Amino acid sequence: MIRSLLLRAGLPVVGALVALLATAAPAAAHGADAPNGSDYRVGVTGLAPARDGVDVRTVEAGARLELRNRTDRTVTVLGYSGEPYLQVRPDGVYENVRSPATYLNRTLAGETAVPADADPTAEPAWQRVDDEPVARWHDQRALWREGGPPPQVSAAPDREHRVRDWVVPLRDGETAVELRGTLDWVPPPDPYPWWAAVALATLAVGALGLVPAGAPAGRRALVALGALLAVGGLAAVAVAVGRALDSGAEGAGGLLVTLLTGQTWALITGLGAVAAGGWTLTRHAAADFGLALAGACLALFAGVTNAAVLARSVPPLPWPVQPVRLVVTLILVAGAGATLAGVFRLHAASRAVAEASARRPVDVAHLRPERAR
Repeated sequence: MIRSLLLRAGLPVVGALVALLATAAPAAAHGADAPNGSDYRVGVTGLAPARDGVDVRTVEAGARLELRNRTDRTVTVLGYSGEPYLQVRPDGVYENVRSPATYLNRTLAGETAVPADADPTAEPAWQRVDDEPVARWHDQRALWREGGPPPQVSAAPDREHRVRDWVVPLRDGETAVELRGTLDWVPPPDPYPWWAAVALATLAVGALGLVPAGAPAGRRALVALGALLAVGGLAAVAVAVGRALDSGAEGAGGLLVTLLTGQTWALITGLGAVAAGGWTLTRHAAADFGLALAGACLALFAGVTNAAVLARSVPPLPWPVQPVRLVVTLILVAGAGATLAGVFRLHAASRAVAEASARRPVDVAHLRPERAR
């Protein structure tokens, strides 16, 4: 009976997960260059001279610069040799396919090979890459791309340091403009206390699965587990929204598109955990299986994928770092604890069925051979 219930509950869930994997893989690949955290804080101090209608900021934990052009002018970003690299026009963004920066800035690591026909001295060849007048790009002038830390960081890694002030040259129409900013080293936290808290809290939550399911205390424990799983799911949705906002999403429509294309796994996992938590509160026969499965997905796809914030000083969310770490810790504990408790409850149920079967009297009358007539 238990096996039948598990199969009936599990097969649709497994099928849904396979379908989600097939649909979410392209989105994950598209956003795979966004870091999960950094120890270098990139800041934008502004434009010199200031330009009305041109807004700049950092996105993706400082991994990209964003330039929004709300004017009828063309704003040009210059490449590493002073050549035109990007143009943010009123009708969209264009990149110069002959600029080496077009290829060097494709990824955060800058490992894209520059084709032989890329020449900063050649006449620009513009290719439209976006319909909106908003450009986001990696820029090595604003990042630390060396193999080791800066000398001042090596000398005192536990102190905050100004690594450098950086400048990206622009042209607003025919006017030369400088996009200015700063690059700072921010000492990372010690992750071990956070992971110790995760481990201890997970064991405490998992211990709720050892309370006998048929007792009143067991029913209260199941309610507590379902509520905790639902809260962890809401926290996962909040983190997905935060990462979408940090990637540059604006407005309800932009936020929804970014969530569905760049934060699909975290969003679906969080909503699934909320649903599974509510389902657990109904004390359905297969609730323990749903508790364990949803908890595992929450811990893996929303907890582990964001766990870098426990060891990084700059999170990929637009919120203070300490609350972000607390939220990610909650997701990990809710997911892993629910998984552990669900496994304990499943094991106890299976053992109870086996013991009941062993105590059941066996009717052996039908086993006796009939006497020959």
